[in-house]
Amino acid sequence: MQVITTGKEMQAFSRKIRTEGKSIGFVPTMGALHEGHLSIVSRSVEENDITLVSIFINPTQFGPNEDFNKYPKDHKGDMEKLLSLNVDAVFLPDVAEMYPQGYSTFVYVGGIGGILCGASRPDHFNGVATVVTKLFNTVMPDRAYFGQKDYQQTVVISKMVRELCFDIDIVVCPVVREADGLAMSSRNAYLNEEERKAASILSKALEYGKELIMSGREQQTSLIKSKITALIQSEPLASIDYVEIVGPQYLEVVKEVKTPAVIVLAVKIGNTRLIDNIIVESN
Repeated sequence: MQVITTGKEMQAFSRKIRTEGKSIGFVPTMGALHEGHLSIVSRSVEENDITLVSIFINPTQFGPNEDFNKYPKDHKGDMEKLLSLNVDAVFLPDVAEMYPQGYSTFVYVGGIGGILCGASRPDHFNGVATVVTKLFNTVMPDRAYFGQKDYQQTVVISKMVRELCFDIDIVVCPVVREADGLAMSSRNAYLNEEERKAASILSKALEYGKELIMSGREQQTSLIKSKITALIQSEPLASIDYVEIVGPQYLEVVKEVKTPAVIVLAVKIGNTRLIDNIIVESN
């Protein structure tokens, strides 16, 4: 497994692969890899001749009071996990490589970048779109793989790819959950034992909301949202950022029950902000 630290070296590596007629699958990550990440990497390995993984904690997607400086890091463990999955190369740039002194060019995400997580995290998706654009132009993949857990991110990136004419297929992989239903996330490491137990309320609320929609007992999504909210609020350690029921492609708020739809939420458990979602489709 080759470790590459500069953009020029990464581009040269990918160009060589392309001239050999091989397909490139790409999994961008911020490291601290867990089973959710590894399931995405495994899918890329299965579906492509070459799989490249990036590890880069992107400063431009963090707000001034967020957790950039304490975001979990485990490069040694990450490398061991990727090696065991037969990953071909890891792109491991530092901040100066991605954002050299004087850097001032960014991708602006309008509309869907300012709702849901974007409402409470201004410029977050501008930072996401910028770093993903840079990674796409550096790695030059045929397919790029993202996890459904960051549902809004997958919609933003898919829209960006369409509108900026990237010749890349975006593959969204299902949420991977712990035994109690909590979506796997690097930020779960912040939770103490009491908070970890409390965090299971997120998946319970999503399943409850899905059940309400599929049962047909409620026609107004506002009523479904209020019931989901009440369940989350029954957990003393939970503080809601948002609960919404939206369309799967454009994230428009759904006023009356219809499928497919996505229940999305962001909730703080203690000081840790967690996101999760569930797709509701007719049988």
